[in-house]
Amino acid sequence: MTVRDILSIGHPALRRAAAVVPQSEIASERTQGIVDDLIDTMRHANGAGLAANQIGETARIVVIEVNENPRYPYKPPIELTVAINPELEVLDDETVVINEGCLSVPLRGDVVRSVNLRVRYFDREGTEHCSQARGLTAGTWQHECDHLDGVLITDRADPSTLCTWDEFERHYRDAFIERISQFNERVGE
Repeated sequence: MTVRDILSIGHPALRRAAAVVPQSEIASERTQGIVDDLIDTMRHANGAGLAANQIGETARIVVIEVNENPRYPYKPPIELTVAINPELEVLDDETVVINEGCLSVPLRGDVVRSVNLRVRYFDREGTEHCSQARGLTAGTWQHECDHLDGVLITDRADPSTLCTWDEFERHYRDAFIERISQFNERVGE
């Protein structure tokens, strides 16, 4: 198991757009090593996802997984997904406000996200996938793919809603979980 340091806001690597991974390099030891390190690091930090530039790698790779995550108990389960060169397509105008956190930013804040997406990517074996993501799962995809473009939640969040994790827990958590649980029941996924 290799747990890497997660870069914090202010590190220049978080502001760089990640490079496309050539299909011929997906099976390479380097790419597979990045994937393994992302999975180990995400799980160690109790993250719902992690992008390669968060560990200092400039490759368009994200991993996503939600399985009874203590940081995000309101998120629906997502089986481990390795996405290389992910592309997102917004399918309609429906949006939701999600109070998001980030392993690279010690703050949470309200971010407007699209509810319905088409997601295209290659998995770690080089197999192409195309699926739809909805609700909070779509929000997770958007958050992680933002990282690949050098975008952080502080760029998207309503500045008046930014707060530390502790203050979120103290003042806003219960109301957010109630609101987002009703949203989950309505849209599923």
